[in-house]
Amino acid sequence: MDYNQISFQLAAVTRYAGQFIRQESATFNRSHIESKGVHDLVSYVDKETEKLLVAGLREVLPEAGFITEEGTEGAERAEEFNWIIDPLDGTTNFVHGLPVYCVSVGLVRGQELVAGVVYEVVRDECFRAAKGGGAFCNELPIHVSDVPDLNSSLIATGFPYTDFGLMDDYLKVLGAFMRGSHGVRRVGSAAADLAYVAAGRFEGFFEFNLNSYDVAAGILLVREAGGRVTEFLADGDPLSGREILASNGLVHGEMRELIGEVWREQSVGVKG
Repeated sequence: MDYNQISFQLAAVTRYAGQFIRQESATFNRSHIESKGVHDLVSYVDKETEKLLVAGLREVLPEAGFITEEGTEGAERAEEFNWIIDPLDGTTNFVHGLPVYCVSVGLVRGQELVAGVVYEVVRDECFRAAKGGGAFCNELPIHVSDVPDLNSSLIATGFPYTDFGLMDDYLKVLGAFMRGSHGVRRVGSAAADLAYVAAGRFEGFFEFNLNSYDVAAGILLVREAGGRVTEFLADGDPLSGREILASNGLVHGEMRELIGEVWREQSVGVKG
């Protein structure tokens, strides 16, 4: 199967869905917001975008199933191939008019990521990757940065917004990164964070308690751009999103060591 060709088609579908988000952003009213949980927002834009994606992706790979954030009716898992969809990563940013939000779609064969696209809507940047085919932004090749050490790095993270049980430990880790790097940024979209690592804008990214649809496309982007993605303290598959550490590869060890100083004993809790 030609995963590179599939990624091209995926990019086209994702861009089309992004156009809908862009159009709706001009007239969006906060009265349309719903809540899935504490600080976990959703709107008709998320739901309608997901429907557009599901319809378009059925044309790309009819035998594939779906793992979706918003549970579009009829979008069910399949045996072999599954699309992992976050129709609007950064919903809170979108709701508040902060211009960083993405469409994120990854394709897995079993548990193996084989294609992925992160489309950053406002900047009109389409990050695309296929297994073994490299990573691109608007069809220009991208690569992780060559910054060799944490002290010279810019790091990204995401703040907990529903589960605050590990907040004290998280703040200790955050403080250590603030003291030991050029700075820490919180963009508000894990998909964008990972795309930015792939493009060399960040040297590293860490977060916990995410979901597969937040990270699927971004994991492949980073790896195909020459970077490394793992769990915090182990080399297991981070696709579950419960804990993820992504980097240019050169600073991975330093990031892991710093996180481990706080979370070595608590890591099981982070995964839970």
